[in-house]
Amino acid sequence: MEASEQQVDLLVGENKRAEAVGLLRQVARQNPARKAPWARLVKLYFEAGNYGEAIVASDEVLQRDPADRVAKSVRAVSGLRVATRSLAELRNDEEMTGSARVDAVNLAKVLRETLGEAVLVPPVEEADDAPPVEKHVQRRVRRPRRERPARLAKPATVATPVPEVNGDPFSVLK
Repeated sequence: MEASEQQVDLLVGENKRAEAVGLLRQVARQNPARKAPWARLVKLYFEAGNYGEAIVASDEVLQRDPADRVAKSVRAVSGLRVATRSLAELRNDEEMTGSARVDAVNLAKVLRETLGEAVLVPPVEEADDAPPVEKHVQRRVRRPRRERPARLAKPATVATPVPEVNGDPFSVLK
């Protein structure tokens, strides 16, 4: 496997990603229990913007290691990017009606709530001579929580530090 990893590094360095992916898939077939080739495929697919394949490879990693945070992160981010792209394509489709439209609207609502964004996909910029448009940002107002009866305090546990991702799901590997 070590020689294969070096070959993959060399192929990626030469910008031969398709060959690197083929080699990693071959290694994964020969070593079905190993997570390493799938983890490397996750990274290659994600970096190339091939989010569907990144999701599939992330699922393969999670079958072998259900606690892998990078695979979980890439799967979530890739899924959001695929959903956002799909919503952008459907936004102006006048012919879309029925349950497909309802599903798209519901998905957009969930994404806005999850991400805390009023607009998921910014509109396409118009000509430079167009007058500037004021943007209205909608904020969610949280209601105060009801007071709950006091419970007996449990002994404090030591918190494990969570590495900061900074927008790069692979930064936890560095």
